[in-house]
Amino acid sequence: MPDTDLEWSQRDRAKAAAKLMAGWVALLWLLEAADAVSGHALDDFGIMPRTASELADIVPAAFIHFGFAHVAANSVPLLVLGFLSALGGLRRFAAVCALIIVADGLGVWLVAPAHTNTAGASGLVFGLFGFLLVGGFVERRLLGVLVGVLVGAVWGGAMLAGLAPTQTHVSWQGHLIGLAAGVAAAFLFRRRAVGAPVRSGRALSGPPADGRW
Repeated sequence: MPDTDLEWSQRDRAKAAAKLMAGWVALLWLLEAADAVSGHALDDFGIMPRTASELADIVPAAFIHFGFAHVAANSVPLLVLGFLSALGGLRRFAAVCALIIVADGLGVWLVAPAHTNTAGASGLVFGLFGFLLVGGFVERRLLGVLVGVLVGAVWGGAMLAGLAPTQTHVSWQGHLIGLAAGVAAAFLFRRRAVGAPVRSGRALSGPPADGRW
């Protein structure tokens, strides 16, 4: 037979990841269109630092942008990096995104300059970049390492530029925190290699040290 259950599973996972990210990016564009029609009323969902009421905006802020050029700049990297990340499983992907969005939002709330309003998916983009960059090395998977190298080669320069403190019109703090959160997610949500021993109590499963079963 040409297809195994595993191959079908991988194919279905790729389709689901593609649909999810296409829908996610489409949602960002729809929200920006609604923002433009409403006279930019949705911009209020951005994060203004160290104001208690703004804590409610740490998640919505990741879906709001300041103009179509802003959402356009985030769309392609989010689509590609999100798709690659989601191939590892949608549940894990949801957990990774939740961690990045919440950690990034809280970090921006704590350290962003006063009287600023921060929003956009760039923190998540930087987080997914960090997640993919180190994930293969953390899990010791050759394919993951190759993906990390490819991602670094394609977007590494742009990511480094986005971390420069000299940039006054972007939240380099949010980029840096998102990147750190993505790296942390690679460790927290790493997958155990197939066939790796599982810990049971104080000993690994397998024959005793003296060779007797």
